[in-house]
Amino acid sequence: MDYDAPLIPGVLACRYKRFLADVQLQSGETLTAHCPNTGSMLGCAEPGLPVWLSHSDKPGRKYAHTWEQVAVDNGTRVGVHTGRTNRLVAEVLGSHELMPETAEGGPVRAEVTVPGLPMRADFYLEGDGRYIEVKNVTAAVNQGAAVFPDARSARGVRHLEVLQALAEAGTPSMLVFCAQRADVHTVSPADDIDPKYGVALRQAMAAGVDVIALGAEPTDTGIQVTRRLRVVT
Repeated sequence: MDYDAPLIPGVLACRYKRFLADVQLQSGETLTAHCPNTGSMLGCAEPGLPVWLSHSDKPGRKYAHTWEQVAVDNGTRVGVHTGRTNRLVAEVLGSHELMPETAEGGPVRAEVTVPGLPMRADFYLEGDGRYIEVKNVTAAVNQGAAVFPDARSARGVRHLEVLQALAEAGTPSMLVFCAQRADVHTVSPADDIDPKYGVALRQAMAAGVDVIALGAEPTDTGIQVTRRLRVVT
């Protein structure tokens, strides 16, 4: 995935009201950018961290800039824009190397309502009838270990329950964790943050839900999915 234009560097002054961030640019100007991440952004929202913004000329936008990336304490760039994640996964759906489970899945549809269940799946593979839900991962603990979620997520638990119900009914279902950072090798449920999510994830996996993880690397010009990560439960 390539950005429409090179990103604009700055330094995070503060994040507030969940969807806003004040950023000081290299020119000394401070502006308010949209923050496209509803989580706690654990480890990714401390004042003083280097950040990168995109700019949009779209008419009617209240804030022309969007927070895209941050460099965390160890210098690793992290993609914080959750809206980019589905596009990243879409680019590797069907890849024999990165997502071999979907290689024979056939045509892909996005944002599909699951019949009779409370969820819109991120993707539906028409060939094998597989529903896929994608989660963006930004938080990491210890060395190389990413965790999800970074805040309690009743919505995330509900999605797992739907995926489990599908699997139990014989319909293929998959959860994809996508970590937009190059310094992690595993993804695990954040049991200390949301124990209910950890329980739901393990139950879903036991019921037959495929759970995989991908690693992506953000740069000045774009983000690319580069590897598989291990899911550790």
